[in-house]
Amino acid sequence: MSSIDYEIKLLSKLVEVDTVSTTKVGYDKCASIIVDEAKKNSLDVEILNGEKAAKDGLSRPNVIVTLDSKSDVTLLLESHFDVVPPGEGWKCPPFKLTIEDGKAYGRGASDNKSGIAAALGAMRQLAKNENLDINIKLLASVDEEIGGTYGIDYVVSDCGVRGDAALVLDSGPERLFLGASGIIWAKILVEGKQGHAGYPFKAKNAIDESLRLISEFKSYKQQVERKNSILKAPPDSPRDHVWGRFNVTMIKAGETENIIPGTCEIRFDRRLLPEESVMEAEKELITFFDSAKKKSGCNASLKITNKFSGYLTSPDLVFVQTVSRMIEKTLGIALPMAGELGGNDGNFFAKHNIPVVCFGPIGTDTCYHGKDEFVHLKDLKNARDLVVNLGKVRREEIKP
Repeated sequence: MSSIDYEIKLLSKLVEVDTVSTTKVGYDKCASIIVDEAKKNSLDVEILNGEKAAKDGLSRPNVIVTLDSKSDVTLLLESHFDVVPPGEGWKCPPFKLTIEDGKAYGRGASDNKSGIAAALGAMRQLAKNENLDINIKLLASVDEEIGGTYGIDYVVSDCGVRGDAALVLDSGPERLFLGASGIIWAKILVEGKQGHAGYPFKAKNAIDESLRLISEFKSYKQQVERKNSILKAPPDSPRDHVWGRFNVTMIKAGETENIIPGTCEIRFDRRLLPEESVMEAEKELITFFDSAKKKSGCNASLKITNKFSGYLTSPDLVFVQTVSRMIEKTLGIALPMAGELGGNDGNFFAKHNIPVVCFGPIGTDTCYHGKDEFVHLKDLKNARDLVVNLGKVRREEIKP
């Protein structure tokens, strides 16, 4: 019998529920699975529903599972069960777990339902231990893929859930990650004049206007990419350190072939360094946009649609050294420390001064966010075993 039979069975149940963050149709069903598993294993559980803040009638059940050891020190674990849309072209059904050659395929198999399976599997084992010196609290959240406002941000900022340190399992197993990138998402609306394609001299093509503006942003992209973090980059990166990034990600214009569009919408993603101020980055962006609009002669407006800072945790903290030591105990090797190129919910802990690090089962080759997403079963096991090892440390190894 496999040592991770429980985790695989649970992961299968979770993957079978469609929890795409844009529709949220399966949120309640998936949350009920987590609640049932917690109760089966004598763990305390409650739901903090972010709909109370959103007030849009869409349920956002964040599940809080607690292993209470009557300690005054609590370790938070974070994972999320919302996923991105599966898309087309899968070799196996995206909402059915398929095991092949040491891999488990399915949407959310790695990002990040495997984190929930690993955490609950570990807490299930630890619940049998009567000599634990710390409490463990799993925050299984929603809406991470669309910013986390009514997920972990709601849980921590609105509901006041706290801990002495946090481990984000929404991460890879290649490094101990001490920080993650911040983001600014924005849209630019470029105005032209709609007209018939046979009479272009009577119109002003918003696409042509947009291309001039995008061309101006080449220098901004170069400016951003010159920024370097003090944190090392992940092992598959083209640079030694985490760096700033800017990408145009969406362009929308036009209705049909014979109509010259009067408006064009441009959307982009700006990735901040873990230690970079989002307020300063936003100010820098707006200043550049005003200059670029003037140079291009475009009639355009800019709107920030989402933003949050990254974070950077000091490697000198006792908690960081404890996690590093427990990773070495779990894997048999010591891992270097680095920063995440992507963002994650860790920033919501950091803004409340909760030390946070990241380690999890989302390997760089697992096709997360793409078709044929999978998790290596060995990484699922290692994530679980790390949590088991952390659960057995003394309180002073988390909070001196």
